[in-house]
Formats: sequence, C-alpha cells, structure tokens
Amino acid sequence: MNILQKIEREQLRMDIPKFKAGDTLKVHVRIIEGEKQRTQVFQGTVLRVKRGTTNSTFVVRKISDGIGVERVFPLNSPFIEKIEVLTEGKVRQGRIFYLRKLRGKAARIKTKSNWDRPN
Repeated sequence: MNILQKIEREQLRMDIPKFKAGDTLKVHVRIIEGEKQRTQVFQGTVLRVKRGTTNSTFVVRKISDGIGVERVFPLNSPFIEKIEVLTEGKVRQGRIFYLRKLRGKAARIKTKSNWDRPN
C-alpha cells in the first residue's frame, strides 16, 4: 500500500449508514455564517450515489415550494454531522434522474416492505 492510499484511508468516515438511490434521507449539514455555526437539515430522495474513496458523492433532491432543489454532498465531508435513512425506496435503477421530469403523485417511490428484503 502506497502513501496516498494510507492518507485517503485516514480521511474516510466510518459513521455513514448504507443507502442507495431511491432512499429518503435526512442530511444534517453544518453551516458557518460569519462566526456563528448552525445545523441545517436537508431531507429528500437520493438520486445517485457515486462510490469511490475520498471523492464519493451523493445527490439528494427535494421539492421546496413547488420547485425541485438538488444538492450534491461529498460523502466524507466534515461538514456533514450525520445522515439518517428514513425510508428505503424500491427502484430498479442506480440513477433515478427520471424523477426530474415527474410531478405530483407520479414522482412517488414505493417503499420496501419486510417481505421484499432477503433474510
């Protein structure tokens, strides 16, 4: 293992839960405004997860006042305080960008139930 891999391994966060596209998340982000800090919660559906080492990202989409808002979060960012998985979505694709075109009830994602999960 070379030096770069050792440095990247030190930067990885181990407190991130497992999630995938279609899941609904609450992402608690630390916001710094001037000299004050506060936590802002961004709740939405995961559109895509880009795996990797330190360059892993995920895209979360929510509807705010009828307008779709997407935000890209670095997975190993120190500004992310915690990630909560609210529901697991039942989707068949790894990237669900088709949600951008859908409105209202058509944009709903079915949730996984107990009998959908393997033992």
